[in-house]
Amino acid sequence: MASSMGWRRRAKGLGLAVALTAFCSVAAYAAPASMVVGGSTSQPIGHYDFCKIHVAECSIRSPDSAPERLTAKLLHEISAVNLSVNTRVKPMSDMDNYGKDEWWAYPDNGFGDCEDYALEKRRELNGLGIAVANLLMTVVRKPDGEGHAVLTVRTDKGDFILDNLVDKVRLWNQTPYRYLKRQASDNTGHWVSILGGDEQLVSAVK
Repeated sequence: MASSMGWRRRAKGLGLAVALTAFCSVAAYAAPASMVVGGSTSQPIGHYDFCKIHVAECSIRSPDSAPERLTAKLLHEISAVNLSVNTRVKPMSDMDNYGKDEWWAYPDNGFGDCEDYALEKRRELNGLGIAVANLLMTVVRKPDGEGHAVLTVRTDKGDFILDNLVDKVRLWNQTPYRYLKRQASDNTGHWVSILGGDEQLVSAVK
């Protein structure tokens, strides 16, 4: 029995060591990967309309907010939520779903497009205790020039992207997108430009 318990302790310790080594490698690699944001910019029309319905969600101010501390638990949570929402929600255009374009909404009926996926991930992660100041709706441009929306999770080791087109959570600088604007971390109703991006979308966010 003593020998068996000793083996289990050693195995458990080895497993923990492997997990921590893998996590530290990710954290070290992610260290410089934070976006640089500029000044205030225009709010996407879809988010403007969303805020007229969800007023309280768009008036949260967090002037002294700090990025989330990246831990193995946080990395697991954001990865699990990204995969879960991508699996549960089925893709459907705003026109087919709501009869109008650029309508941002929670996909409570099981269908949505990119911003709806991102909104749901934001809601679920906030429910797990992650501050809204670190869960930022973000507008990007895909390589083909089409607009797209993702969720940025702001951490002390870099900005991670939750994307309905990819099940794996990635650092923002490991994606193929051109980053345009995102919610301000200190005010959920305001948006800021992302330096190096182009604030003018050539097509609607889809």
